[in-house]
Amino acid sequence: MLRSTLTLAASVLALSANAAEEQYNLDPAHTYPHFAVSHVGFSTMYGRFDATTGTLTMDRAAKTLSVSVEIEAKSIGTGHAKRDDHLRSPDFFNVAEHPTLTFKSTGSRWEGDRPVEISGDLTLVGVTRPVTLAASQHFLTSSKVLSTSASSGSPPMCFPPRIGPATSTRCSS
Repeated sequence: MLRSTLTLAASVLALSANAAEEQYNLDPAHTYPHFAVSHVGFSTMYGRFDATTGTLTMDRAAKTLSVSVEIEAKSIGTGHAKRDDHLRSPDFFNVAEHPTLTFKSTGSRWEGDRPVEISGDLTLVGVTRPVTLAASQHFLTSSKVLSTSASSGSPPMCFPPRIGPATSTRCSS
């Protein structure tokens, strides 16, 4: 059984802000998508990606949010060099042929003045699937820094993703 959780923790710096729309760049020094993968229910393996860029545009009055994230696949790290090399191989992320992972939002759900879900398309190894991320935020408005984290409540993605749907035996949770 393979079950994974992908979490994105990000800090963003303001590009510009007007009364309605706020635009931010992800701060690569404080942005690191990370994950946990259950290994046959026996142990949990943790990892993260250390090279991420992206943008976030939010209009609180209109309750809209747009997120675009690009992750350098070869920046994966789990604390074990041999495993990291295997994760970069064609068995998993195939970084030679697919150097980036991407997330592009397609919508958001708000409760009051804050987004609580972000829907979008996640592309891994050239395969794009819809995911919904649960979002939580912490604002430091005086310095125009936004910190946000989101974890996927969507079914796990198979590796390699082209093998089958998340409901197949190989990918059941």
